[in-house]
Amino acid sequence: MILLAAALAWLLWFMVRVPGDSYRGPLAALSEDETRLAAALRRHVEAVASREHNMFRPAALEAAARYLENTLSGLGFSVLEQRFPTSMGEVRNIEVEVPGSGREIVVVGAHYDSVAGSPGGNDNGSGVAATLELARRLRDATPAKTLRFVFFVNEEPPFFQGMDMGSRRYALRARERNERIAAMFCLETIGWYSEQPGSQRFPFPLGFFYPSTGNFLAFVSNLRSRALLHESIAAFRRGAGIPSEGVAAPALIPGVDWSDHASFWEQGYPALMLTDTAPYRYPHYHTAADTPDKVDYGRLARVVTGIEGMLRDLAGVTPSLSK
Repeated sequence: MILLAAALAWLLWFMVRVPGDSYRGPLAALSEDETRLAAALRRHVEAVASREHNMFRPAALEAAARYLENTLSGLGFSVLEQRFPTSMGEVRNIEVEVPGSGREIVVVGAHYDSVAGSPGGNDNGSGVAATLELARRLRDATPAKTLRFVFFVNEEPPFFQGMDMGSRRYALRARERNERIAAMFCLETIGWYSEQPGSQRFPFPLGFFYPSTGNFLAFVSNLRSRALLHESIAAFRRGAGIPSEGVAAPALIPGVDWSDHASFWEQGYPALMLTDTAPYRYPHYHTAADTPDKVDYGRLARVVTGIEGMLRDLAGVTPSLSK
């Protein structure tokens, strides 16, 4: 029994220990850049996630896809599509990239469909908006690793974890092409934060180790991606103006594999989910009340600038003043 208890204690330590110090104290006032960024994020969420958009609402899903393509084209990107048929019609993943000098690739992705019955302001308008703005802010970068920004279709039921889930199709194709994906970051429901004690819940046993106030961005990995988790959260914490927490956990803990990052785990790629923890914090999760006005755009802007700094570090971006 003593050995079993010691082994469990070691496993928990292995799961919850991450490097660096989380941001503490009152948040600083938004900079001028962050204020502009918050306004841009709001415009994207309102454009993509003001109404339900999925295969049950194909016209709205198509409108969201066209908004993404037009926005990315307007930023000067060559937009690529991965089209594939489903039982409900043809759909597409959308991607752009900033070429690197080496062969390795860093993928930043977010699903652009909403769950049935919800406009998806936070789930996942917030992740889509963040991915768009990261692409804009990094479009003129000169990275060592290629930065690839991908918008996945069909993350929500009835496609979730099925063969017509957009990220599953994408990750399988990447493996078939022998693409060297060094890291995948899934931006999933990242726009709701609270300073109210008791606003944060966790699946057992994680509640013993993390704050009960839902004011942080969570970094979630499986055990095999723990090295990426440590490298990423350390880089995020060096410059981010918002709290962060991290965990490397097996998928048997509910929520750990609940988004597009799991599709990359299946293909052996290291991947993380960055999230506000969705149903463990967000009261409007998968409801009609998940509207654009629920997103905290000021904090989302802080999250985006923190992720940008992390990506510049991990992708080996040559320092630049360009935004």
